[in-house]
Amino acid sequence: MYCEECKQRPATVHLTQMYNGKKVEIHLCEACAAQKGAFMFDVASNFSIPNLLGSLFGSNFNLPEVQTQLPGRVCPNCGMSLNDIMNTGRLGCSECYTAFEKELEPTLRRVHGNSEHVGKVPARGGEKVMVKKKIEHLKQQLQQAVAAENYEKAAEIRDTIKDTEKKLG
Repeated sequence: MYCEECKQRPATVHLTQMYNGKKVEIHLCEACAAQKGAFMFDVASNFSIPNLLGSLFGSNFNLPEVQTQLPGRVCPNCGMSLNDIMNTGRLGCSECYTAFEKELEPTLRRVHGNSEHVGKVPARGGEKVMVKKKIEHLKQQLQQAVAAENYEKAAEIRDTIKDTEKKLG
């Protein structure tokens, strides 16, 4: 298989990305991959998960660029800068997600297909988790209905919450 970019050298770098739920495969030679910025490190040496994750934050491969230099901005909780995150491939704390939301969101979408964590439900006992999440969501809707002074809807939601809580037993 030849490189999809130059069509001259054999493809040795094979990238598979999930973007908006669609699988995109790209096959490049090392030179074209380096030129495109697919990797921020030499493929043959120093391969590590932090290097790989760090390269994702600075990659400009086929998707919108992430701003890489924001001087003076650090996480107020742990003091980590965006450059530190790019170099290590790790966030310092949970507050980094909020502090660098605009910069991290495109990368999270590219890597995970979504920027919101929804978690997984265990195979056994997962029903209770789903019911609890539904109750939590209904309680939020109830608060919104009360705040909007829509008391009829709030009463309906309250009754639905009571019925749903009975399922928990």
